[in-house]
Amino acid sequence: MSDGGRDNVEILRSFAPGTLLRQGTELIVRQGTGALILLGSGSKVERVSSGGFKLDGADFTAQRVAEVAKMDGGIVVDTDTMTITRVNVQFIPDPTIETIETGTRFRTAERLARQTGLPVLAISEERRATATVFIGEQSFGLRSPTDLFGQANQALNSLERLRRRVFDAEHSLTRAEADGVVTVREVVVLLQRAAYVDRVYAGLSRLLVELGREAALIDIQANDIVEGVRSVGDLVYADYLPKGKRKTASASGILSSVTMDELQSGYRVAQELGLGALENSVEPRGLRILAGVPRLPDTVRSALLKHFESYRDLITASVAELEQVEGVGRSRANHIRSYLQRVERLASPLGDA
Repeated sequence: MSDGGRDNVEILRSFAPGTLLRQGTELIVRQGTGALILLGSGSKVERVSSGGFKLDGADFTAQRVAEVAKMDGGIVVDTDTMTITRVNVQFIPDPTIETIETGTRFRTAERLARQTGLPVLAISEERRATATVFIGEQSFGLRSPTDLFGQANQALNSLERLRRRVFDAEHSLTRAEADGVVTVREVVVLLQRAAYVDRVYAGLSRLLVELGREAALIDIQANDIVEGVRSVGDLVYADYLPKGKRKTASASGILSSVTMDELQSGYRVAQELGLGALENSVEPRGLRILAGVPRLPDTVRSALLKHFESYRDLITASVAELEQVEGVGRSRANHIRSYLQRVERLASPLGDA
């Protein structure tokens, strides 16, 4: 995320339910006076401000900002010190700055944000008032917690469904690996579904920022889903990346830059990831399978992959053959053999019963 993107996230977080700025906004909305509030300090503020009067040491509270919002002019709030520094101000942004807003207050807010680069809050005077935060070239309407929770729960349900589809694809891939009939298409299907999870999570992340601390539980649940899916995706990608091609980024990182239309094209995804033609037969290295073996050190995992020339040799290796690998004794060989047999049973059609 760019620095500007991070700044925007922090600004939105400062308006999350329960924060001082949000409490002040909600009080102004309820009283129906409307408001125009510039958040910042220094020369940028001075250049676009005229008249009004300064306050000294006026700590920001919801009640205080709502009271001064009853005046005709605008308000300046220093968010570093969380103080109201100036009230009843006439803001005079450059009138030549283009704006797509309607209404004097919102047009002024957009111009102020574009000219100063500082956040500006505009609240309308209607009975069902709207509150919008302008940040540079962007604007964000503040939504009610009820609406945000509804959308966040929908997104979380979508993540759950997509996770199941990823794991369905993983099971199909495991079965194809056991039968030795994997093509690039099976690999791509899984990575496409994992990328869909990332897309939904990106949208949910914005909602979670707007909800702030209220969304802690949803945030934990969503992170668990995404981390699990990304782990599977990264292992599958590393497993099937053609020999000689160096893995410089994760599959999720590479696919984050493609459009949704491109993501729906298996051919395009295979091309972006350097996996070859969809119909090509491929064999895994064994990274994903070995990653599932409990308490297996990375050094032993690497030694196993180096020792066995093919995936078939690895998963059919006897205890005696596994013992020949550096770092694998009799106990660990039995443990690995038992795990690989269990994977094969689960991958077989009878294993689904």
